[in-house]
This record gives sequence, C-alpha cells and structure tokens, in this order.
Amino acid sequence: MNMKKIIRTLFALVLLASPALSRAQEADRDNPMRNLQKFNDFYRYLNSTYVDTVHNAALVEKAIREVLLQLDPHSVYLTAEEMKEEKESFGGSFSGIGVEFNVLNDTIIVVNVIAGGPSEKAGVLPNDRIVEVNGSNVVGTKRADVPKILRGPKGSRVQTKIVRHGEKEPLETTIVRDDIPINTVDAAYKIGDRTGYVKINRFASKTYREFVDAVTKMGPLDALILDLRNNGGGLLDQAAMLSNHFLPAGSVVVSTEGMKMPADKIVTPKDGAFTHGKVVVLVNENSASASEIVSGAIQDWDRGLIVGRRTFGKGLVQRQFPLSDGSAVRLTVSRYHTPTGRVIQRPFEKGNRDAYYEDFVRRFDDGAVDSVGVDSTQMYRTLRSGRTVYGGGGIAPDIVVPVDTSGYTKYWSNLIRKGVVGDFVIDYMDRNRASLSARYPKAEKFAGEYVVPQEALDELVRAGERAGVEFEAAEFERSKKEIALQLKALIAQKLWGTNEFYLVYNTEDPEVAKALEVLQNWDRYGTGISF
Repeated sequence: MNMKKIIRTLFALVLLASPALSRAQEADRDNPMRNLQKFNDFYRYLNSTYVDTVHNAALVEKAIREVLLQLDPHSVYLTAEEMKEEKESFGGSFSGIGVEFNVLNDTIIVVNVIAGGPSEKAGVLPNDRIVEVNGSNVVGTKRADVPKILRGPKGSRVQTKIVRHGEKEPLETTIVRDDIPINTVDAAYKIGDRTGYVKINRFASKTYREFVDAVTKMGPLDALILDLRNNGGGLLDQAAMLSNHFLPAGSVVVSTEGMKMPADKIVTPKDGAFTHGKVVVLVNENSASASEIVSGAIQDWDRGLIVGRRTFGKGLVQRQFPLSDGSAVRLTVSRYHTPTGRVIQRPFEKGNRDAYYEDFVRRFDDGAVDSVGVDSTQMYRTLRSGRTVYGGGGIAPDIVVPVDTSGYTKYWSNLIRKGVVGDFVIDYMDRNRASLSARYPKAEKFAGEYVVPQEALDELVRAGERAGVEFEAAEFERSKKEIALQLKALIAQKLWGTNEFYLVYNTEDPEVAKALEVLQNWDRYGTGISF
C-alpha cells in the first residue's frame, strides 16, 4: 500500500471515529459527578472570597428555579411554606373554625358555614362579621392573613366577637377548632329521574370516597354526568379509582414511560360499581392531568362520551423529592399514555415555558372556537368498538361545545374583577335572607321560580359606579342574562351552599344542556359505547 492510500485510509478511519468520539466527549462533558464537583468548587470560592455578604439561601433557591426553567413546563420548586399548603390541600382536611370567608371593607365576612363544623355548632351564621379574635381587633386584616388567624391546633379555643345584622351589640362566641374537611366534590344532585350530576374540582386523598358517597345518596341511576371542567388534576391513585368505577376488571387505566423509569401501567383490580349505564364526561381547556387520565380511559374503552373542548394536555409525571429545609422539588420522570397509547402531554420546547402557556392562550384567539383542531396524523382506535379518536396532546372530545362569549363584555368583567358582584350579594343577603328563606324553603323551588328583580340589577349598577365601574348601557344589556344568572346562583350559594350554586347555574349551562341532549338521544350519539 502506497503512502497516499495509507493517508486516505487513516483519514477515513478518523472520519468514522469522529461521531463516536464526539458522543463520548459530549457524555464526558455532561457527566453529573464532574459537573457537581465544578459547582462545588464555584460555591466554595464564592463563600470564601466574595467581596460582600453572600445570601446563600436566596441564591440557591434562585439557582434551582433557573435550572428547572430550562426543562419541561411542569417541573417545579416548592418552598417549605408552599409544601405545607400543598399537604393541606391534598390531605383532605385542616384544623380551623369551619367557615368560608371574604374580606369586605376591611372586615372578615362569613360567606358560608360548613355543615357540622365548629362554627355551626357555636351558632355562627352566614354574613356574620368577625371583628375580634382572642382579644385582638381583626378589622383591617388582609385576606391572605385570615387563615393564619382562624386556623390552629385541633381542640384550641377561639374567642370571637361577631357583628350580626339586626343585633345592637357584638355577640361573644367561643369556637373550638376541629378538623375541617376540604371537599373536592363541589356538587352532586339528580338532574333527572335517574340521571345524576357530579362535579369534582380536583383529585385529593378522599375524592373517590366523596364521589361514592355522593352517588350513593342519589339512589339507583341509569346515567351520570361527570363534570371535570376546570379540574387541574391531583392524585393519580384517586383518578385510577374513579376510572375503575366505570370499567370492568383488567382494564388498563393509564400507562407511563420514561428514560430512567421502568415502564408501568395501572390496571383495574375489580369490576367497577357503574359498568352499566350511560356516562357523559364534561371537560374543557382547563381540565388537566388526572382529569385527562379519567376522561381518556373512559373514551378509549368506549365507556362514555366526552363533551366540551380539548383538555389542557398535561401528561408529564412528576415525582416529589424532599429537600433538607422542608422545601421540595417536583421533577418530571415519565409520560402518561391513555389505554390506546395516546400521549396526553401536548408538545413543548424545553426552556421556553412562556411559549408553552402563550400557545395555550392562543387557542382562543379567533374568538369562541378552540383553534386546536384534530390532528389527523395521530389517529387511534378505541378498544371496544374501534371508533376513531385523536392524539396530539390533551383529550379531544367526541362532541365539541365551543366557548360561548356572546354575553361576555368588558363591563361585566370589570364588575367581577373589582369585586362588585361578590360584595353586592353579601349586602343583598344581609337585607333579604330572612324573606328569601321563608319564601323558598327548598333550593329546587328557588331554582324554578326565583327571578332576580330589576331593582336588584339597578342596585348592582349603582354599586359598580360607586366602585369606579362606569355604566355601559349597551354592554349591560348584552350581559344582562348572564349577570342575572350569576346573581341568582350566588344567592342560592349563600342560602344553601356550593351544591345549590351549580344546581342553579347549570340550568343555563350550554355544556350541561348538550350532555342532557346526548343522554336523551343516546342511539344517535352513543353508537358503539358500552354499558
């Protein structure tokens, strides 16, 4: 072999080796232990030589947050205080006095008294004003600080002074704190002779138990509307248990895969309690994570129909890792797949979290219609009937109900944004609670007969003007129906509770109306759906 051939051969070998060498160099450059040592060196030099005081806690916290921003949109850092709030939110209860509150004119207003809770036992009523707690004047307390005042150890006593409409002097009341359930089922009632409606706001530790209790109280049902709109998710085990309620034993609910995690799947261990009966699941653009697991499983197994709009598309699995100071980091470790194999997570660009959420907002840039169409390149077949469903991120509904913005106006938005609507209802109930309670002893009678009087709407307009919301006659007329419905539902909530808010509000809800239409015309809409 002459010299030129030798050189060409060596050059070819170098070219062949270059990609492998480059990969090895890249792997070495990304070696975690080497980079940890590099950071340790930097951190040591910083603290031993820097000219000014180094605030290590703030710097490290900011560094962690910055690293997470370079990853996916759902890996997050939680401070110790945020961790405490998270545990309360998903733990199912906390210790307190058992009221829902608002702050109006610097005063704590009791909006609702939780049934069976400490405040109800002490005789506290909705619309009571709490002006003193344990000898301290609480007038002027910021809303964010109220939980710190009202919550406390179980069994501890709270001495309160309460101002009540019609009473000349403040009432002194002793309330003994107790465990207060954090309910995740907002509403559950019969919407027909044998049709139930259940709304779940998130998945916490007792969600499935709440759901079962709610449907059991309704008695035998032939159909169920499961409302998961605006449900941002929560605990996976609760989503799996709820899915199992509708599926037979051996059904895959969801599967996961990740580069450093073994593939896994959740399979129903037994036949569900409602494997026979019509099911409609309501979803929208704010239904995410656990909500998407439930709706995807029901859709893929042909167990029910999904009505509404494409869901958010959050299909990344986070695992929480505790840090030494009580804080934690929640890292994405794998992806969720529906039973047919669809990826729930919508596409994203690493390190560009803003674009991820801006893309979500732009879904409705053209007005009432969700601009995220069907991705015809990602077609899947359901597992029983072989119906076509689509991937591409989120759960695409079987029946789309576009956003209805016909009654939305800036004027109505300003009334809500400045708190005029909520404050007006509190004041209105102060003056009219007794007469309304006497006239409408049951919520069903109220829902069917009560009409918000014109004078109440006129009062709302004047309250808006006092709060700096200029009256817009044309916009008011356009929003009048929606404003009246919202007022009526809020009044029902103050008279009874959140369940009755939805009982009233749903009478004019377009997605609930479509769900009822689907159930009444199941032969047309539900072809291939098993029950």
